[in-house]
Amino acid sequence: MAGRTTAAERVFARLREDILTGRLEPGSQHSIYRLAEELGTSRTPVREAVLRLADAGLVAVERNRGVRVRGVTVQDVLEVFELRLLLEVPAAAYAALHADAAQRDELRALLRAMAADAAADDERAFEEHDRALHAVLHAASGNGRLGEEVLALRASIQARGAVTLHRSRGAHEILEEHEPIVQAVLDQDAGRAAALMREHLQHTAELLARQLDPAVDVDVWRSRAQALTASSMLLSSSSTRLEPS
Repeated sequence: MAGRTTAAERVFARLREDILTGRLEPGSQHSIYRLAEELGTSRTPVREAVLRLADAGLVAVERNRGVRVRGVTVQDVLEVFELRLLLEVPAAAYAALHADAAQRDELRALLRAMAADAAADDERAFEEHDRALHAVLHAASGNGRLGEEVLALRASIQARGAVTLHRSRGAHEILEEHEPIVQAVLDQDAGRAAALMREHLQHTAELLARQLDPAVDVDVWRSRAQALTASSMLLSSSSTRLEPS
C-alpha cells in the first residue's frame, strides 16, 4: 500500500507539472493506459493521481473517453479573483499595520529579487518570488490558512494555463504594480495598501479575462468586485479596530 501511495504521489506531481507547463494542453484527451505507459508505471497509481487532479479541477474524467485536461473560462477567472479580492485586500491593509520588522525586510528583499529576475528574464524565479511576496503579506495576518487558500485559488487557474506573464504584460510591468503596494505597507498606510492591492488584482483579472475572450465586457464585474471589497473592508473595520502593532 505504501509503495502504491508513493507512486501515486509521484504521478500526481508529474501530471500536475505537465499541466502547469502546458505539455498537457487544455482540452486534450488522454487515456489512463497511455499515461501509464508514458510514465512507466501501472494504471493504479495513474488512476489515483487522476482522481486527485479531478478533485483539484485540473482534469475531467469522461466516461468511455478517458481524461480531459480542463481549460479555464472567463467565469472561472472572475470568480477566483472575487475570492482573492475578499481575502487579499483586507490582508494588505492589515499587513500595513501589523507586519513585523522581519516581514518588512523580507518584502524589501523579495522586491529586489523580482527586479533581478525581471532583468535576467528568469520567468520561473520571478513567479516564485511573486508568490513569496504575497505570502509574506498573508503571513502578517497570523492566519496560516489565508496563504494556503490564496495559493490554492491561484493554482486553480494558473495550472490550467491562465497567466499574464509574457502574454498580456511583462515582468517589469508586474513589478511596477507590486512596488507601490510594498511601499504602502512599509509606510503603514493601510488605506493605500488596500486600494493598490485591489487595483492590482482587478487589473490581473481583467487581463486574464480578455486573454480568454477579447470581446468580454468586464465593467459590470469591476463594479461588483469593488462593491464586494468595499463591503468586506467595512465589515472588517466595524468589527475590529485596525491599529498599528
